[in-house]
Amino acid sequence: MITRDEAFTLLKKYNKDPFHIQHALTVEAVMQWYANELGYSNEEEHWGIVGLLHDIDFELYPDEHCLKAPELLRDGGVSDDIIHSVCSHGYGITVGNGTTIDVEPTLEMEKVLFAADELTGLIWAAALMRPSKSTKDMELKSLKKKYKSKGFAAGCSREVIERGAAQLGWDLEKLLIMTLQAMQACEDTINEELAAEHISSKTA
Repeated sequence: MITRDEAFTLLKKYNKDPFHIQHALTVEAVMQWYANELGYSNEEEHWGIVGLLHDIDFELYPDEHCLKAPELLRDGGVSDDIIHSVCSHGYGITVGNGTTIDVEPTLEMEKVLFAADELTGLIWAAALMRPSKSTKDMELKSLKKKYKSKGFAAGCSREVIERGAAQLGWDLEKLLIMTLQAMQACEDTINEELAAEHISSKTA
C-alpha cells in the first residue's frame, strides 16, 4: 500500500493551491478521527490516505473530477481499492463535462467520506467567520444556523451532505455533531502541518 508520505507527495504533484492542500489535510484528519470513533482504528492510516487523495484531480481537471483521478492515482502506484474509494465520493454527482459519477460508496469508510467531505468545507467557512477563526469554540447551534442559511457557503451542497447522512443511516444532526467534533479535535494537527508547508490556515 502507498505510504502516507508517498500519498502526500502525490497530492502535491497535482495540487498547489493552499485551499486545496488544506482541504485535503482536513479530510484526511477527519477520516482518521472517524476511523477511530467507528471502531476501525486498525485502518486509520488507510482511511486517512483516502481522505488525503480524494480531490487529487480537482485543481487541474475540475470538469473531470473523479474521472481523471484513476489515471493520476494509478500513475502514482495507488491500489485499485483506494481508487474506488476516492471516486465513490462523487457518486451521483454530475461534473462539469456532463458525466454523472456512477462509482457507488459501499464500505462504511466510503460513505463517511461522501457525507463528511462537503460538510468539512462548510464548517471551515463558518469558522473563518468567527473572531477566533477556529472551530474550537464553535457550538452546534451556530453551525446549524449557518447550515440552514442557503446563501452561506453555497458551494457546499446540502443535498450531498444529507444524502451522505442517509447512506450512513444517520440523521443530519449526528453527522453535524460528529464532523464538528472531528474538526475540533484535529485542528491543531492540521495547522502544524500547514505551517510546515508554509501555508496559512487563516487565509487558505
